Amino acid sequence: MASDPQRGQRGTSGSSGAPDPSGSPEDRKPASDEAHSAFTPPLGVPYPPAPEEEHPTSEFALPAGLHPEAPAEEEGSAFTRPSSTTGQHPMPVGATAMGAAFTPPHGIPVVRLTKEAPWQDRMRTMLRMPVGERPVPERPERGEEDTGPAVPRVLDLTLRIGEILLAGGEGAEDVEAAMFGVAHAYGLERVEPTVTFTLLSISYQPSLVDDPVTASRTVRRRGVDYNRLSAVFQLVDDIASEGITLEEAYRGLAEIRRNRHPYPSWALTVASGLLSGAASMLVGGTMLVFVAAAVGSMLGDRLAWLASGRGLPEFYQFVVAAMPPAAVGVAALGLAHASVEQASAVITGGLFALIPGRALVAGVHDGLTGYYITASARLLEVGYLIVGIVVGVLSVLYIGLRLNPDLRRLNPEQALGQYNVPVVQIIAAMLLALAFCVLLQQERHTVAFATLNGGVAWVVYGTLVYRADITPVPATAIAAGLVGLFGQLLSRYRYASALPYVTAAIGPLLPGSAMYFGLLNFAQGHLPQGLPFLVQAASLALAIAVGVNLGAEVARLFLRAPGVEEAAGGRRAAKRTRGF
Repeated sequence: MASDPQRGQRGTSGSSGAPDPSGSPEDRKPASDEAHSAFTPPLGVPYPPAPEEEHPTSEFALPAGLHPEAPAEEEGSAFTRPSSTTGQHPMPVGATAMGAAFTPPHGIPVVRLTKEAPWQDRMRTMLRMPVGERPVPERPERGEEDTGPAVPRVLDLTLRIGEILLAGGEGAEDVEAAMFGVAHAYGLERVEPTVTFTLLSISYQPSLVDDPVTASRTVRRRGVDYNRLSAVFQLVDDIASEGITLEEAYRGLAEIRRNRHPYPSWALTVASGLLSGAASMLVGGTMLVFVAAAVGSMLGDRLAWLASGRGLPEFYQFVVAAMPPAAVGVAALGLAHASVEQASAVITGGLFALIPGRALVAGVHDGLTGYYITASARLLEVGYLIVGIVVGVLSVLYIGLRLNPDLRRLNPEQALGQYNVPVVQIIAAMLLALAFCVLLQQERHTVAFATLNGGVAWVVYGTLVYRADITPVPATAIAAGLVGLFGQLLSRYRYASALPYVTAAIGPLLPGSAMYFGLLNFAQGHLPQGLPFLVQAASLALAIAVGVNLGAEVARLFLRAPGVEEAAGGRRAAKRTRGF
């Protein structure tokens, strides 16, 4: 039975929807126009090969056979080093000039602040770094509940420590270094301490999106107690190097505040008399002059204590303290018919005990290290205190000249001629430094070193002036430089402040005689003749301060200090600006 062709064709197309290539040509012929498609190849044309995988194309795609062009060289910058000049590998594709500037091929220099170095050097190194290069503080492993010390308590402890240091006469840079060391030891990264003459402030910013926390403290009272100063330095060393807890640090600070002064008030009065007597012998006084100068200085010290107890400002305390030595000198010349040299030695010895050498050295040190506001305030304080001394001495000399015309025999050109007895002067210089140590309330183990340092300073000064015929100003600067050098070496050995080893040792170099000559000319009405002496006194004082600072910087220059470890790296400069 023959099959229906119409029926078979419809069945084929209905089953597959396309002609069967294995059938006859008649069978492959489409039955109607519905089987045609625009994408179906005509009869006799083979089907194209099926694609292996999808490859979507774009009008921006490179045709086959073409290679991409080399990327254009990016525009250079004045703040990045070009790879062609440095000999390094070219900048990779996709790198930017900013990335090359902040991430050099050799990596960011590593900062290693070893704890074997004194904390003063470590913290000073970090203060002189840009904020972005400071190393992150080491944080101990804490549990989930332990969140570390509270930020307000850390800032409060930092300010209290800085207050004691600043009130004790420490330089602004060392106070900032101590404050930064305490905050850094307790994990505060972005912290900036600021020190001025009477104001301490510290600011901490947890992150770039958080509000900063700022605290401040005002220093209203100042006291000279180097024993307390050394104890605070030891506490800061324990915090920065030993890692004591915040509670232990607060207990240590409370013990420091409760400690009594190492010397009673009567010992300070006796030390003031010994200082003036030694200074009078340093300029040629006899044993009688020693006693007269000591009595006058002790009377002045007691009057100053009385004025302080009544709440009078420090300016008036210096006025009343300068009067008794000048009165004893005038009385020795007028009543005891002493020689002009002896009366002048008595007054000069009294002035030695009053010259504010400690504040002068601290002021010049702050100026040389870039703290100009604090330096200006300290030097202004020194100026006021010197004016108080001038007022007290001139008042006594003026009254004495009115009451006793014989006082006009005081001739600055003849008084205190060149006195050169090495043995007596060396002993007097060491006694003067010893008395200064007691007045500064130093620790007992530092007294011997400071006394020896003062004797060395006078030996160097006397050798340069009396043997080498060098003028007093450069000789004073050289001797003070050695004092600063030895003081810095001793402080590094003891991990303590350098002030106890330096301040007392510069006592024999203070310009007491030059100041006395200028004041005497002013009292006699010879203003043009008195100005050169006062200029000389100011020059000697500045020479002392600059010499002490230079000696300390020389010690830091040649001794190893922690810093940035890089091939061409060196010690960070102390100067913040370039002068423009």
